[in-house]
Amino acid sequence: MKDITNPGWIKAKGILFLVVGIAAAVLLLLEHPSWRIALLLALTVWCFCRFYYCAFYVIEHYVDAAYKFSGLGSFVRYLIQRRQKR
Repeated sequence: MKDITNPGWIKAKGILFLVVGIAAAVLLLLEHPSWRIALLLALTVWCFCRFYYCAFYVIEHYVDAAYKFSGLGSFVRYLIQRRQKR
């Protein structure tokens, strides 16, 4: 599959992710309206955002500057290849 290079489509994709994420969160909270669920949902989103940041920015800038990641699949392959080289 070819990478998206058009800035308009990249922005549209980002907005679509935001809309789908907000819709999913709202539907979860409507189904189970409690502070506990809201807190767990917020914690889940925050942790996955931090994982994504770690998988790309931290690894690329502090662990292996030569490797350029292109997605989570690329990150998993990188981890597997590093483990096999040891």
